[in-house]
Formats: sequence, C-alpha cells, structure tokens
Amino acid sequence: MSRAALAVAALLAVAAVPASAQSALTLPPSGDNQRSVVTQYMGLVSASIDYSSPDVTSPTGEDRRGKIWGQLVPYGMTDLGFNGGKPSPWRAGANENTVFTVSHDVQVEGQPLPAGRYGLHMIPGPEEWTVVFSKNSSTWGSYWYEPSEDALRVTVKPVKNEYRHWLTYEFEDRQQDSSVASLQWEELKVPFKISVPNGNELYFEKLSDELRGAPGFDFQAYENAAQFALQRDIHLDQALVWAEKASGPPLGRETISTLTTKAQVLDKLGRGEEALQAVKKALDLPSASATDIHMLGRQLQAQGKTKEAVEVFKHNAKRYPGVWPTEVGLARAHSALGEYATALEHAKTALAQAPDPQNKQTLERAVKMLTEGKDFNN
Repeated sequence: MSRAALAVAALLAVAAVPASAQSALTLPPSGDNQRSVVTQYMGLVSASIDYSSPDVTSPTGEDRRGKIWGQLVPYGMTDLGFNGGKPSPWRAGANENTVFTVSHDVQVEGQPLPAGRYGLHMIPGPEEWTVVFSKNSSTWGSYWYEPSEDALRVTVKPVKNEYRHWLTYEFEDRQQDSSVASLQWEELKVPFKISVPNGNELYFEKLSDELRGAPGFDFQAYENAAQFALQRDIHLDQALVWAEKASGPPLGRETISTLTTKAQVLDKLGRGEEALQAVKKALDLPSASATDIHMLGRQLQAQGKTKEAVEVFKHNAKRYPGVWPTEVGLARAHSALGEYATALEHAKTALAQAPDPQNKQTLERAVKMLTEGKDFNN
C-alpha cells in the first residue's frame, strides 16, 4: 500500500472513533447530539433516562423526515461492524449508552426489574419493538452489546405520534404508583409502562425509619403515620401503636384529632367498643370546640356512619347550644333522619349565622332542598 493510501486509511480510522475516546478533553458531543436527562418520581421511586438527542435533520443539512424508521434506524438487529460481526440492537439515542436508572425495584410492562443502572437499547420493527435493559450501561452505543448482559426484555407496540424534530424521552400518565415512559422521534412513539408494585410499603418503611429520628419526638408525626396506614388499610397493628403514641404518654397529647384517629384504627381492627370509648373521651375533652366536634360528625358522615354522626351532632348541641356549627350539625342530623321540617328550622338559624359567603351558599342550598322535602346531606 502506498504512503498516501496508508494516510487516508489512518484518517478514516480516527474519524470512526468517538470524540470522547480520543482524549480526556471536554469537547462538544459527537454529531452535535446534545445530552438530555429526564426524571420522573412515582411516590418514593425515581426513574431517569439519560440520553443523547439526534434530530431529523442530518449533520449535512438533509431533511430525513420519512427516512428514520427502517432506514436510518434499521429494523431488527444489525451488524454494526464491531464485536466480531454479532448483531446489535439500536442504542435508542445517539453517542454513548442511553441509560435508564431506577432507584427501587419496579416492574416494566409487568415484568420485574431490580433497582439499578441499565443500558437502554431497542430492537425496532414495523409493528412491534423490543425494549432491552442491559446490565452494561457504560459502553459506546450498542457496538459491543452482549445478549448475556440483558437484565430484561419487554415487547411493546409503537404508535403514531405528533412530529418531534429531536429524539425525546417523556414520562406520561404520571401516577403515584406508575408512569409511562416513551421514546418519541419524528412521527413515532414507543411507550413502555413502569409500575411500582409496593409503593405503600416503601412509604411505610420510610415512615418507620423516620420516626426513629427527630420526628419521633413529635406527637403529630405519629398521628400522621397512623393516618397513612389507616387510609391505605396496611399494618393496622403498627398504626394502633403510632396512634397510642400520638395520644398517650410520654410524648402524646389527648386531642379530638389524636383520639379519633385511635378510634378509627380500633374500629378497623374490629375493636368497636374500645373505639366508642375513645370517641366519647374525645367529645368530652375540655379543649374540644364546637367546630372540632362538628368536623368529627362530618367525618363520620363521609365514612357512611350516619347513626354515629347524628349522635355526635346531638352531643354538640347539648354542649354548645345555639352556636353556628351546632345549628348546622342539627340540620344535618334531622335531615339524615328524614325530619325535614325540624332540619329546616335549624338550617334557617344557621343561615342567619353563616360566617362567610361559601357557607351561606351551602346553607341556602340546604334550605331550598329541605323546603322541597329532600335530604341535603346527599
């Protein structure tokens, strides 16, 4: 080979090497494909996609719209000229590995994926795509991809999408326990669902740990933790421990809130008589105001416990006769019992005492419904 030919061959070899492999210098990204990172939380769980973003226009200015899928990005596995001719998936971006990182164990399309950092690759197809999570997240693109390093493969369906000039990853349908990640480029979207199967348990573990620190000296922190477990119907025995710490010695305080929280947990555990005693104690607390007692009645109504709510409203009337919250409660109690004439009297009295426009509007509606012989609690 001539000296000139050798020089040309050497130049071509260098041109094929990624810029970051040539030196330790900080240089613009290869192909001007800018780096992007997108992160989404699902409760305590975070998921991130770190990628380089090519655009539809080529480095030479060519408009490649309509030439991306099946052409620039071939369908199926491809021999990239490295790794001994082994076929490789697409790098799902540009330049180095597209990297998917998740802080806790999750499910992707219903299949388990442990917490960790993964190289994200894809095998495109006209009707179906395979999303590949590789344990190797530090290589350049897919040139040295090894199937033996796969942590997970899932199959998904691509869908038509609004035009995206730059390759983009987004998180959609963001829920407490799931989100849909999607690759979007040109007029195609490739979605894959990420689910958190144990989100409540993660919060429970976090709360348990935090209550061993500074929050463990705050009675309200114990009440909040008990309410969390109660509302999600998990670990009720521990919820009762927390409720008792919130309302009892050495750090707790007996308030209408802490005692009713304890009562709710006891009731959920099937210990109805103990729950009733806790409620009675709460109703007779010197610190319990007419508004506090009224709100307890409203809470019981919201839980469908109409009989218990009526008793609370009547108790409030004995303890705080004639005041606005009491009159509203009596209107609700008699309305729930179908005693609309009596309910109407109390509703009119409460309307005259309404402290603000919003409550006035609610009571005007109540008066109208009771006049028509209807229960305004509905």
